Amino acid sequence: MTRTTLNRTLRRSYWILSVVLVISLAAKLAEHIPGLAGSSVEKLAKDLYDYLKDMALVFVTVVAAYLANVFQRRQQFVTALKEEWHEIVRAKSALYSYTQLETPGVDDYLKAFCAISETIDNMRTVYENVGETETQIGLYPFAPLHDMRRALQYLEPRKRQDITADDRKLARDAILQSFYAVREGFLGELDLEAPDEPLLIYGARRLKKPGRTTRADAMQDRQRALHDRVTPADPRIHSFLTELYDKEHSTAKPWRAVANGTASEPRVPPPPLT
Repeated sequence: MTRTTLNRTLRRSYWILSVVLVISLAAKLAEHIPGLAGSSVEKLAKDLYDYLKDMALVFVTVVAAYLANVFQRRQQFVTALKEEWHEIVRAKSALYSYTQLETPGVDDYLKAFCAISETIDNMRTVYENVGETETQIGLYPFAPLHDMRRALQYLEPRKRQDITADDRKLARDAILQSFYAVREGFLGELDLEAPDEPLLIYGARRLKKPGRTTRADAMQDRQRALHDRVTPADPRIHSFLTELYDKEHSTAKPWRAVANGTASEPRVPPPPLT
């Protein structure tokens, strides 16, 4: 259920609810309306009001169940939409990676082609074609995905042996342009909002300083005292971990792990773990 369909359904529900409330209010006040007091219309209005009052629980239950079904369908649609977007991103990455290969093989091509092909076909689980009828196919809702496929097919190694770096760059640029076009229209359905606390500057860094509250220190001391009163299951492990902790938090002998698994002196002491 798209956002437009959801809003249309909610508006229709609100109108029906408003009409029922207005009719109920008019029936309740019928005896105070000049020309209706004591007439058969007033009796009919009272009977209508009593009926609506008796059926209020049923009416509310039906409306609540209907709206719950509507929002459930919307949630399922959004979930499917997000999964389809993940597939589009993965397909774009596969195609982009393929265009970076100088001598791609047939297996590389088939892997990339299957990624974009599956993405195109899985769109049917989210949207139907635009203008589709029982006798007409309609138009694919996001045509740039087919542009991405065609750009990949331009580089098929089984059909071309003279693919140059410029050819790969042209296909790569076309794939990225098509992806950006899809992204602009596709994500609009997800009702995305800007974050409440965005980080918009380059070179950003953590603003919090090392430290903790007095309460945290006291809690740590209590836990350490409790553990110290109990003999460790394996004293070697306790000594081993204590040595590693002291070594990491010591400013006299700072160290850091490197790629080969050994330790070396850093240029500056590492900050305490928080």
